[in-house]
Amino acid sequence: MKHGACFAVAILIAVALLGVVEPAMACPVCWGESDSPMARGMNNGIVFLLGVIGTVQVGFVALFVSFRRRGKECRKHRDSFEVINGGSR
Repeated sequence: MKHGACFAVAILIAVALLGVVEPAMACPVCWGESDSPMARGMNNGIVFLLGVIGTVQVGFVALFVSFRRRGKECRKHRDSFEVINGGSR
């Protein structure tokens, strides 16, 4: 098949699939039934995933805070050394 014919077949298949999936796209929230078990489960899932994202972000902040603290300690330790003049022959 030529490129144009493949493209036309792909467009035809996409349009046919979009016509078939319309009933599957509806959820209880879209139809106004926000108190259904499915809507509550979806809301619980959203809250859980937001909690996971928040936990990961707090972990990143803690990581960089510990990097900063360790850097300051390392700098203090390095500055505490004294160079002996004429120490090497």
